[in-house]
Amino acid sequence: MNVESIPWQRLTTAYGRGKELPRLINEEEYREIANLIEHQGTLWQVTPWALLFLLKKLKQKDAQIVQPEEIVLYGAVADALADHGCEQAAHVEEMAALLAERYLWPVSEEEDEEQWEEGEPRGYEEVAFSSYYYHSHQLLKAAVPTFERISRENRGLADKISALLDRMEF
Repeated sequence: MNVESIPWQRLTTAYGRGKELPRLINEEEYREIANLIEHQGTLWQVTPWALLFLLKKLKQKDAQIVQPEEIVLYGAVADALADHGCEQAAHVEEMAALLAERYLWPVSEEEDEEQWEEGEPRGYEEVAFSSYYYHSHQLLKAAVPTFERISRENRGLADKISALLDRMEF
């Protein structure tokens, strides 16, 4: 699975659709990504997918080029997870199942306002919504060794990473 295989334009962010995320991920625009994947403690359809690709890239990075804004992004997600009992909530087992047609928004954005106004929009029923948290949690947990390596190899980020790891004790 790669960034281009995700139907970003059919997944929601805090401010609309996720069609800009592949470019933002590629350009490492962490502040902008953070604004789209987490807002006021809420995670969105795009969140686990953005984390999947960001954390894959992070694992391969030289610790010296990791930006503080990237660690802040993971901290914002960790804060949202701390307020959501994702381990106990019902969820879709396989993350790829969240790309099933029944969870995706229509191709056309013309009726997006109506989707929100009509009640529970596609992809926001309880199990799907809890799954965004569950899979984001699993991805962050799996990245702990990467965070620890970066902390050891880049002392300038050690405090930020220590704070992140403390927040990840959900």
